[in-house]
Order: sequence, then C-alpha cells, then structure tokens
Amino acid sequence: MSDRYWEHFHHEADIGVRGVGPTVADAFGEVALTAVITDPATVVGRATIAIRCEAPDPELLLVDWLNALVFEMTTRKMLFSRFSVSITGQQLHGTATGETIDIARHEPAVEVKGATLTELKVFKDNHGLWHAQCVVDV
Repeated sequence: MSDRYWEHFHHEADIGVRGVGPTVADAFGEVALTAVITDPATVVGRATIAIRCEAPDPELLLVDWLNALVFEMTTRKMLFSRFSVSITGQQLHGTATGETIDIARHEPAVEVKGATLTELKVFKDNHGLWHAQCVVDV
C-alpha cells in the first residue's frame, strides 16, 4: 500500500473524508472531497486555482481548506482532481487543478455543502503517517 491515499469512512448522515500522507500537507492534499461527488479520474486538469487559508491549529486549518475548496467548486462550477498543499505555521498555501463540471461526463452524485467539525482530527499514527479527516455535509 502507498503511504499516500484517500478514503471515505462511515458516518450516519453525511460522508466522512480522510487523507493520509507522510506530512500534514500531504494528508490535506489527499482528502477525498472530489470523490464524494464523482470519480476523480474523470476530472481533467485544465485550470489551477490558488487557495490560501490561515487558522490557529491544524484541525481548523483543514476545515478552512476544505470549505475554500467547496467555495471554489460552487462559485466556479468546477471539480478538482489534483491538489498541492504547503503549510507553514498557521498558513496554508495550496492549489487545486481541475475543470468545469460536465454533468454528462462527471455524473455528480451529491453536492458537498461544507466541512464540519464532526469527527475532525489531524494526527500522526504509529507508522509515522499523518491523517486529516472530518465529516462533510452533503
């Protein structure tokens, strides 16, 4: 198994998203937000959007990052398939690469309304991998 991946986890009403990676930034970049909506493999990298966030701790920074992605997806009518994240102190600088939604090709399953504080965790496991997770409202 790769040391970088995304996955969904069970939650009663909404959908849990988790990213795992060797650094906190890698874990943030792997959070499976697009996979809630469509198969990320169907999203072509045609445009890159810069995103900046700031928060007092990693958990709130994750929520801000995900909500910034939701904002960009909603206002630009885009889906993203590649993410790059760097974190310095309380600041996150990231990019999201994707394309305008094509309903016929992407067949969106749900609309993500926002990241929540439910199940919100950013932690390093016993194998040295970082996990970043929360539940998103759909």
